Amino acid sequence: MSIWRRLAREFEDSAFLRRLGQFEGAISKVLSLAMVGVILVIVVDLFIVLTTALRVSPENGFFGPTLSQIFGLFLSVLIALEILENITAYLKKHVVQVELVIATALTAVGRKLVIVDLDKVTGTSLVGLAAAVFALSISYWIIRISHRS
Repeated sequence: MSIWRRLAREFEDSAFLRRLGQFEGAISKVLSLAMVGVILVIVVDLFIVLTTALRVSPENGFFGPTLSQIFGLFLSVLIALEILENITAYLKKHVVQVELVIATALTAVGRKLVIVDLDKVTGTSLVGLAAAVFALSISYWIIRISHRS
C-alpha cells in the first residue's frame, strides 16, 4: 500500500475524528495532572500560612489580618477542585458541564470578594464584581431550571 493511500485514509472523516478525539483525551489528561499539581501546591501553601499565623502571638486574635488570606486559599483549593472536576467530567462524557463551569466562576468571584482590600479597590471594580455575581447567578438559575424540566 502506498504512503499516499495510507495518508488519504488517515484524513477520512472517521479516522480524522478518532485521532482528534485521542488528541483531546491526551490534552485533558495532561491538564488533569497539572491541576493535581496546582492543588497540591495550594494545599501546601495553605498549611504554611496556617502554621505561620498560629505561631504569631495572638494579640489581635490568632489570625488577625491573615484571615481573609486563609479564606482565599481555602476557596482557591475549592476552585481548583472544581476545575479538576470539569476536566474529569469532560474525560468521562466528552461534554463540558456548563452548570459546573458557572458554579466554578461564581466561587472564583466569591473568592475575589472575600480577599478584596476595600481600601485599595475602586467603586467601579466593586460594581463590576457585583454585576459579575448577578449575571453568573442568573445564568446558574436559568440552567438549574432548564435541567429540572
